[in-house]
Order: sequence, then C-alpha cells, then structure tokens
Amino acid sequence: MSFTKQPVVDKGSVQSESTSERALAEQWLDKLNVALHSGSQSSVAALFAHESHWRDLLAFTWSITPTPGAAAIAALMVAKQGDTKACGFTLAEGRTPPRRVTRAGINVIEALFQFETGVGRCFGVLRLLADDPARAFQIMTSLHELKGFEEKIGKQRPTGAAYSRNFGGTNWKDQRTAGQEYNDREPTVLIAGGGQAGLSLAATLGLIGVDALVVDKLPRVGDCWRTRYHSLALHNNTEFNHLPYLPYPPNWPTYLPKDMLADWFEAYAWAMEINFWTSTELVKGDYDATAGRWSATVRKADGSERTLHPKHLVFANGLVGAPSKPDFPGLQDFTGDVVHTAEFTNGAKWRGKKALILGTGTSAHDVAHDLYAYDIDATLVQRGPTTVVSINPSAKLIYGIYEGVPLDDGDLLASTNTLPVVRKNLQLLTARMVEQDRKMIDGLIARGFKWSMGDDNAGHQMLIRRRYGGYFLDGGCAQLIIDGKIGIMPFDQIDRFVANGALLKDGKVKPADLIVLGTGFVKQEVMVEKMLGEAIARKVGPIWGVAPDGEMNNMWRRTPHEGLWFVGGSFSNCRTYSRYVAMQIKAIEEGILPGGAS
Repeated sequence: MSFTKQPVVDKGSVQSESTSERALAEQWLDKLNVALHSGSQSSVAALFAHESHWRDLLAFTWSITPTPGAAAIAALMVAKQGDTKACGFTLAEGRTPPRRVTRAGINVIEALFQFETGVGRCFGVLRLLADDPARAFQIMTSLHELKGFEEKIGKQRPTGAAYSRNFGGTNWKDQRTAGQEYNDREPTVLIAGGGQAGLSLAATLGLIGVDALVVDKLPRVGDCWRTRYHSLALHNNTEFNHLPYLPYPPNWPTYLPKDMLADWFEAYAWAMEINFWTSTELVKGDYDATAGRWSATVRKADGSERTLHPKHLVFANGLVGAPSKPDFPGLQDFTGDVVHTAEFTNGAKWRGKKALILGTGTSAHDVAHDLYAYDIDATLVQRGPTTVVSINPSAKLIYGIYEGVPLDDGDLLASTNTLPVVRKNLQLLTARMVEQDRKMIDGLIARGFKWSMGDDNAGHQMLIRRRYGGYFLDGGCAQLIIDGKIGIMPFDQIDRFVANGALLKDGKVKPADLIVLGTGFVKQEVMVEKMLGEAIARKVGPIWGVAPDGEMNNMWRRTPHEGLWFVGGSFSNCRTYSRYVAMQIKAIEEGILPGGAS
C-alpha cells in the first residue's frame, strides 16, 4: 500500500459529501502538517477544542494511548514528533468521504485521513466541531502497516518455493505438515487459545512474516463454540462478526449458529495456513529475561509434554478463566444434578422435571429458554440487578456507526472514542434502548425482576467493559418470564440448598431436579497465576476492566511483563486489535520497537 496526495473516492458506496466538508477537513489537515513540522505546541493546540480527545493506536506512541484536552494533546504530539516524523496528512483514498454526523450528542464533520511516519503508513479519524470547524473535537491516529513488512496479500501474495511445482521434492501439503511440527525451530509467538482472538492474531502475524503457533486443549479447531449448549447462536449480526481477511459467505444467516461458526473456524485455520495444535494445553511458563524468551510447557491429551521457547506468549483463551462454581450453603447436600452453563448442552435429560438456574445473565436466560422448550419447570434465581436489552431492535443500535460505510471504515470509526466519549455515547444509546424496550422492561419488573440501566446508566456495553457480565441480550426469554412460563425469584429468599431443592427462608422448599450454575467465570488473573506463578500475575495486575487511563487493563498492548500479551473480546475487537498486537510484535522482532514491558 502506498499513499499519494490526490484522494480517489468511491462515491457509489458511501454517503454524499459537500465540497465545504471536504475543504474544511483538508484545511485542518494541512494546518496540522504545518504545525507538527514547526514543532510549535501552541500551533497544534490551536487546532483542538478545549474539550477534545486524541486516541493513538501505535502511530505516535507505540501503544494504545488516550489523551484529553488541547494542551495535553499538543504537548504529546510535539514530544513524539521528533521520533515519529509524521507527515503527509491528507484525506484517505477510496474511503468514506467527509460528512456531517452526530457523535456522542455533538454535531461534527467526520473525515477519514491517511498519513505516514518514519516507519509506517497510517490511517486516522478526524471529527471537527460542526459549529467551529477550525477545531477538532476528536482525532484518532492508527498505524496500519510497517514499511518493508507489508501483508502478503493481493499483489504482495507469496510466490515462494512452497507454492511452486517442485518435481521430485516436497509439495505444499508436505511442507505444511512438517512446518506445523516445529521439529526444526521454535515459534516466535505461542498463542494459548484457538477462538476468534487466537485465530485473528495468528492469521495477522502470519501475513507479516511472524511465526506463530496456536495451542488449544480441545480436540478440533472450533470446539470452543462447537461444544457449547445446543441451541446457541450469536447474539449480534453476522456482518459485524467477520474474521480478518476472510469474510463469511454473503448467504449466511443473520445470526450464526454455533456449529456453523465452529466449522468456519476450522476452515479458516486451514485457509489462512495457521499453525494449530489441538488437544494441547498450556500448563506452565517461565520467562528467561537474559535470553528474552519463555519456557512454556504444553501438554497433549495423552499426557505427554513438550517445552517450547517462544519470545512472545499470548493469552487468547477468553477474557475469563475456568467456570466459577461458588460453594453455596447446602449445595453439596443436593441429590439432583448440578451443572454450570459452560457444561450445559440441552434439557432433554430432564424433560418434565424442575430446574433452578442461578443467575440472570445471557447464558442463564438461554439455558432457561432451552429448558422451557423441553417442558421443564424452570425458575431463574436472580442474585443482582441485570441489564436486559432486546437483540432486535435495541442491541443493534451499538452498531449504528457501521451504517452506510464499509466494514474497514466502520472499524476505524469504532476505534476512535476514548472513555469519556464512550461513556457519553453509551448513555445516549442506552436511553434510546430503554425507550424501545419499555414494554418489556415494565413487564419484567412487574414479575419481580431486578432490572438496571447498568453502571453510569451506560447499559450493557459498559458492563462488558468493566466486568464482562451483568447483562442479558434477549431473544425471547423475557416474554416467557413476563407470561409466567419461566419463573423468577430473588436469591435472598433462599436459606440453603437441601436434598430436593432450595429451602426458603419462610420454611418452604422450592423443589428441583436440576440446578444450573449461571455464575460466570473466575478472573483471567487466576489462570495467569496458575500457569505463570504468583510473581508474574502480581506484576501484570488486572486483565480486562477499565484501566486508570480509560483503556482496557493489559489488553492489546504491552503489559508490565516483557513478552506477555492478552487478546480477546468480541469478534469486532479481535478483528480490529489483532492488527495492532501483530504490528507491535513485528516491530519488536525487527528492532523497530525496543522490547521490554510497558
């Protein structure tokens, strides 16, 4: 990919633009070019509103760095410019043209731009105040590719010996089989976990020439989805859930069934030539600071072990660890079946019986809905307030930023907001969701359901950011509760569990043949301590949740421990941020970015 100054716009795929919007964005970018070249903080600061926000994704800071306020933005930009050598700020070729939109309740002129640094080619998003277009409300700058280490795609696709006719020698299949055994080398990157996070990162690393190996304890690629409960389908639209480079077929359904997705993962790993060891679990790791590499022990299903020595170890095993199974009073006395939602498949075994589901998150509701379908008397036991959002129409609002733009442009736009803007935007969206879902919410409350708008009245998306739980995306279970077909009761009515169910504080017994634990999962930090030891876990600290700077704790950027990375989240998270993790690792390996911790 190369940049030129004259933008070319595909007007057939984006909204129309006015000359003034293009001109205003170009004028601002020209002024930024001049101000950065001059090194004047005051000139840079003058381009930003007093209340303004900059989010940098590697381009200037080699990290994910939020900066609020004109003075702070100018100071950091100018301080980094000597090393960054950013130049050539201009509207992006072939991308969504400048347009007037509303973001977080503020009218802005939004434009996608491109620029270069000394080491890379970059994209960004600019949002000028519509009523004061000489000043920016927001700017995002992102490193897209490293010069000299471009992705091997399109005209850069590989043409080496492995893909040629090799008469009398090994062919592509032979070389792929041998290469995946790692008998002659160590992987540069070891990725623990083969879901959307691990696959996205491995594919991206592979296309920029970084040798990565994925290990997953399950027997087949895709089993992370294939083994989940029988009725599971994704709760958001297929068009937003593509993996990098290889979109789903255009005839696929709006909400992907879990087995369809699992089989796609298997095909994706093959098509993207990802090195993947199934039935292989990371069990422990130690870091040799002198050698700059890990000693990572992996265990096969037959109990055999092998120690690998990657330079980088990536946890891509989800944002949480093993299922959490609290020791509720008397649960050991219960004589029926106890399963966690992670272990649940379907309700066939308990047809015509009674069940208690402890929890009111998405999985708990889906399990309750499945049990109801098997003629099981199911009751949800609510431990705390829960945010409930309809899949259609309300949950769709969060993807409004993608409307009318190509997916790649939407990913850039969605990567622009820092926490203060995220919070304000989510508060506005949540208010709209509540308005749309008012009948459902009132019906749930009338049944005794403890409903919440979430932290800061910012709905389920803020709950995802802060604790990855406490919400339910409704696909029909809410109406079953409202109609009395699925029961709801507060946990604080239970005194203890007994042989045949739950003993209530009023002395009655709520009978049950099955108890389902919708009690979430242990924190990722617990898994890190188990595998890497207390010292490393303590050094790294929290994983996921909001960090002091407003970004996600230890996600997608260098951690306090050298060579240790964490990736995860939604499909869009994994698709977007795999690029930034891959480029950090590549830059370290090529000596562009010094190694070391954050």
